[in-house]
Amino acid sequence: MNTTFRQLRLFLALAEQGSVSAAARALHVTQPTASMQLREIQEAAGLPLYTLVGRRVQLTEAGEALAATARRMLDDWIDWEQQLAAWKGLASGRLRVAVVSTAKYFVPRLLGSFCAQYPDIDIRLEVLNRDGVVQRLREQRDDLAIMSMPPADLALDDAVFLPNPLVLIAPGDHPLAQAEALTLDDLAGERFILRERGSGTRMAADAHFRAAGFRPQLRLELGSNEAIKEAVAGGLGLSVLSAHTLHGRAREHGVQVLPVAGFPLTGHWHVVHRQGRALSPVARVFRAHLLGQAGRVAAEVAAGV
Repeated sequence: MNTTFRQLRLFLALAEQGSVSAAARALHVTQPTASMQLREIQEAAGLPLYTLVGRRVQLTEAGEALAATARRMLDDWIDWEQQLAAWKGLASGRLRVAVVSTAKYFVPRLLGSFCAQYPDIDIRLEVLNRDGVVQRLREQRDDLAIMSMPPADLALDDAVFLPNPLVLIAPGDHPLAQAEALTLDDLAGERFILRERGSGTRMAADAHFRAAGFRPQLRLELGSNEAIKEAVAGGLGLSVLSAHTLHGRAREHGVQVLPVAGFPLTGHWHVVHRQGRALSPVARVFRAHLLGQAGRVAAEVAAGV
């Protein structure tokens, strides 16, 4: 099978983008050119690699295997390019990081200080829900992932680098906001707005409530921290969120942290990658940067909680 490196990049873009037009845009080629090259790949393989379902592309078993092979080859090539830059003494290359949505409150600042030191590094940041980050971990699509609840069924190199306190919030004008000390029993009649099932925040909150024998009256499940804060501020209920979503403050935008016994819940942020896959030079430097800056970020959050 005589396939060029550029064609492999195109097929991988097809697998990741889900359509020929999107793959063409990702590689900055015209759609007719992309279609022609994809036909050439399929003809060289001698069997179907993908089918069209509506406007979306669905890979066959052979196509999935080719996409996985192309991803490994391209990752190895990128790693070699970065190693070459390191041998030349150049601080350049590409860094791919996937983070769960709550991490967006502090990761950009850490990326900013990192880029100030290494301005020639190309950063690709994916902000997803936990399921999306776990899927990318399974497919080894990123150098590093940042999350609060790493999956237990994957062999990972895992470094805990930052506390993730979870706080219980209420509207700022809620009667409970004036209390100096509360227990979960005091919240028995309240309605709750919680993160979607499967999120790290929801998993930690559910585990704590079960252990305490408390069953929250659930009004809404939302996949956005900002939407939850707005809903709480609007008087729709109480919630459990990471203190990072409040930027380390006890009050923000119409919501207030409640002094409930057992809170803040103790959690941590993890920076992980799959075991057996060597980190690129750039990824190793960024991982060290995260670990080195964690104390400063933790102090900023703790000061407001």
